Amino acid sequence: MKRLLSRKWMIFFGLAMWVLVVRTLSGCTFNGDNGDKVRDMELTVVADADIPQELRQIIAEKQQSPFKLTYSDDKNLYIVVGYGKQASGGYSIAVNELYLTDNSIVLDTELIGPEKGENTGTEPSYPFIVIQTEMSELPVVFQ
Repeated sequence: MKRLLSRKWMIFFGLAMWVLVVRTLSGCTFNGDNGDKVRDMELTVVADADIPQELRQIIAEKQQSPFKLTYSDDKNLYIVVGYGKQASGGYSIAVNELYLTDNSIVLDTELIGPEKGENTGTEPSYPFIVIQTEMSELPVVFQ
């Protein structure tokens, strides 16, 4: 009986190895995103007054901590990056890149602190940026 079980396992193992070898040699490849830029995307930094009301509420709920999110309406994609609570005002956010790859949208932003000697006040701030771009179903990669 023990020999029969051992033989079944050998047959199972042999078939599993055969499947792996056939799959490897058949040329099946994963066509992943290599991250190469296809093209730059146009963007508009949305003024506070022009942020959709629903998105404004979501930002207010999340602004205490750093966050990244996307929001879309019928015709536009909004990409939002928030840097959480900062000790004072005077912060700005730079958009270094927004581009399209084969399988994603890539956004690179940077928080820029206040200049030395700048009057930033004593109240905390919650810097964030809302970027409006063309509608797309592709995932956004934040860098």
